[in-house]
Formats: sequence, C-alpha cells, structure tokens
Amino acid sequence: MIEIKNLSVLYAGNTAESLSNVNVTFNKGDFVCVLGKSGAGKSTFIRCINGLQIPTSGEVCIDGKVCLDPAYVSMAKEEQLRKVRREMGMIFQHFNLIPRLSVLQNVLTGTFGYRSSFKNLVGWFTKEELELANRVIAEVGLAEMADRRVENLSGGQKQRVGIARALVQQPRVLLGDEPVASLDPGTSNRIFSLLKEMHERLGLLTIINVHDIDLAKRYATRIVALRDGELIFDGPPEEFTEEEYYATYGSKSENSFFGAGI
Repeated sequence: MIEIKNLSVLYAGNTAESLSNVNVTFNKGDFVCVLGKSGAGKSTFIRCINGLQIPTSGEVCIDGKVCLDPAYVSMAKEEQLRKVRREMGMIFQHFNLIPRLSVLQNVLTGTFGYRSSFKNLVGWFTKEELELANRVIAEVGLAEMADRRVENLSGGQKQRVGIARALVQQPRVLLGDEPVASLDPGTSNRIFSLLKEMHERLGLLTIINVHDIDLAKRYATRIVALRDGELIFDGPPEEFTEEEYYATYGSKSENSFFGAGI
C-alpha cells in the first residue's frame, strides 16, 4: 500500500506549486492511470513516489512504514533510498537505456539495487541473475534479441527492454512516466497490453502517467486526474465522463469514448 498525505511540491523560482496538497491511497492490484495536461504535475507525482523528487511538504508512506518526506529523504543514506527504490520498477518515456550495450546488458542494470557497487562496476553477474534477466527478456518477447545492441531496436522494442529492466528488479510497484508518449497508437496499445498482463500475473501495484484517454479507459482499474497540481478525480474508468474530461483538460472532447464532440 502507498499512502500519499498532503503532498506538495514547489520548485525553486516558481510561484505556483507543481503539486498542491495531494491525498490519495493506492493498494496492491490497482492499475492506475494518471491523467492531466502537460504541466499538471504528473511526472512530479510519479517521481515523489519513488523518492526521485523531494516534496516540499507532505509524505509518501509505503506499507505504513517508510515515509518519503523532506526530512527522510534529506537525512537517509543512499543505501536506505536504494532499498526503497529497488522495490519500485520505473519505466521512462525516453527509455533511459544505454544505446551501445546489448538488450541483456541493459536489463541487467535493473539488478544494481541489490548488488554491491564493486560488482556493478566490474560487471560481474551470478548465474541466477543472468537466468532471471534472460527469462524476463523472453517474457517481453525479445528472446531472440538478447545480444542485439539497443541502438538497433525500434521504439516499441526499446520500451520492452525498459519494461524488462524494471521487472528484473522483482518490484512490488511498477511506475511509468509517459512510457508510450513517443510511440505510435498500435505500439502503445501493445505495450499497455503487455503491462496489464505482467501486472495481473505478478500481482503488482501499477501507476502510469498517460496522455491517451483511450488507453486509460481500456486498461486502468482506476483513474486519477490532476489539474494545476491538484487532484480533481479519483475513481473507476467508467466514472471518468465527459464532464471529468473537460475539468481535467479544459476543453471538450472528440474522444471515441465520449462520441464525436458535444
């Protein structure tokens, strides 16, 4: 369970908060899509959950124990933060892969949170770690490409590598920051289908930022919407109606789920 209490973020030099007093609780099994315009606070929200962004105030509590608040993040040793983050697999919009390394080598970086800095530096992996990485690569449909350099892959294939890297951490929470924003609609749908299958099979809590309302309505069990840093909707997809769309995006929709305009 992740409980977010009174979470606010004000970046230096800004007068308006990127997140403002957000309160929400997520549970194991939730497949959450976070909606909102660019600048609504979606990326800041995700980064606060895994401690990449220090909140100005408020806290993120994990299983009622570890609270990622300003005091904890500023005082915690790097090892403490690594223990928190390694249970949260992260998938990025721009992949964040190492182009000249192979698929297998990129996926193995997902194990770094469990290993010593020396082992990571010299690139020594156990038989078990190699077996796990190859198994996850096969699960995302890239078994024949394990030795191929990432720079030679398509966008959809690169994102599958990113998913495999997150899953090799054996996380309890899977986070995504606009993971399909740079992909075409067909590839985006296939990536979301893969994420949903992994989510259900592994029993994860999944929280993903997404622009595409179609994907959110099709795959999410729960939608959260942000506008100007404030939480304005939290509920099942079927309750995210035309009115909620307008409140979130500030314009009327021509989305297929709502019909061709109003």
